[in-house]
This record gives sequence, C-alpha cells and structure tokens, in this order.
Amino acid sequence: MDRHDETGPDEAGPDEAARRRTARVLANAAEADLAALWQAWPNQPEIEFVRGPESGLVMAQGRIGGTGDRFNVGEATVSRATVVARGLGAETVGTAYVLGSHPEHAGLAAIFDALLAGDARQRVLDEVIVPLEHAQAQRDARSRADARSTVVDFFTVARENSGPDFGVDGEDDE
Repeated sequence: MDRHDETGPDEAGPDEAARRRTARVLANAAEADLAALWQAWPNQPEIEFVRGPESGLVMAQGRIGGTGDRFNVGEATVSRATVVARGLGAETVGTAYVLGSHPEHAGLAAIFDALLAGDARQRVLDEVIVPLEHAQAQRDARSRADARSTVVDFFTVARENSGPDFGVDGEDDE
C-alpha cells in the first residue's frame, strides 16, 4: 500500500501541507515571473541539474465520485527537474513538476524549491511564494467573476421566451 492510500489530502502534516502549497504556487506561476525573480536574486548559489529539465508523459488518474476506485483518465505531458544548490550554507535539493511541456519553468521552480529547503527559506516565502500566490488568487478571482457573468438562469429565460400562447387549434389566443 503506498503512502497516498493511507492518508488523504486533508490528513497531511504541516510540513507536507506547506510543501504542497509552495509546489503548487511554483508550478502555477508564469515562467517569465520565475525567471525575473531568479535574475534579481542576489547571491545566487551554484546550481547543478541532477535530472532534467525534461518533458515526458504521465498517466493521469481520477477517482470515481472523487473518492472511489481509481481509473486512468489519460496521459498528460509533464516537465520535471531536480537540482542541487551549493554555496549558501548546506547543500539542498529541489524538485519540481510542471504540467505541460515547459522544461525551463520546471528548472526555475526546482531552483526555488531547493532554496526553500535551505537557509533562504523565509526570504523565498516572503519574496517569491507570497507575492506569486497573491497574484494567482487575484487572477483566479477575475476568472471566477468572468465565468459568473456568463451564468444563465434557464428558468427565467424559459419564462421570458415562452412565446405566444396558442389555443387548441394552433391559433393565437389573443
């Protein structure tokens, strides 16, 4: 039995929940934003790519009803990278997975993940994760508002567009 079968997403410990949060923010960030943040980063550590960045396919799985038996949804393209950061205290390892064929994005996300594992953690949280998370929340709120503006109340539409009332013989009753 793998670890994910034993604990659900709501049962994750605080460290695992924080790691999921930062991984989600880095994966959902725009590659250009990560590149700009990395370019502006002072005292950049030496970065060695251990794996990738590379793109490949993974089998995406779903669960019946969200919690039931697993089934294969189909394949998805994913980019991944693993880096080692050296030169700023202890050597740290960072890994990132990004949906789609974006190897540079995965590489940048892995670099920030490595920094999160070291002495620069608080700085990365304050200067990278929190601002990106805030921008993503605003973007998502705008998307939800745009989607809400297209909602149609079909009961009202049916009532307003019911047309003229016709009698039994098909003639207009008016």
